[in-house]
Amino acid sequence: MKLDRDIHSLTDFKKKTPEFLQQLKETGDPLILTINGKAELVVQDAASYQKLLDFAEEARVIERIRQGLEDMKAGRTMSLDNFKKHVRKKHGISG
Repeated sequence: MKLDRDIHSLTDFKKKTPEFLQQLKETGDPLILTINGKAELVVQDAASYQKLLDFAEEARVIERIRQGLEDMKAGRTMSLDNFKKHVRKKHGISG
């Protein structure tokens, strides 16, 4: 992010929307829009936003895997047979 390029007033964004849209598509960097000198909004093109969502989901998956490995090391596990019994009992499944 370049402060001189990526922070603008909402008024400027409204006046120069086509130019800013072109910048968003070319750089993939978000724009920070200010109102009365205070950062209030972030504008981003759809492709870059989707990448951000994908990265966030990947980070959540990695964290869950890390937690699972930590649980295994700490002995917070149960056998598959016990798990099946637990699920059957919880959901009223015979078998």
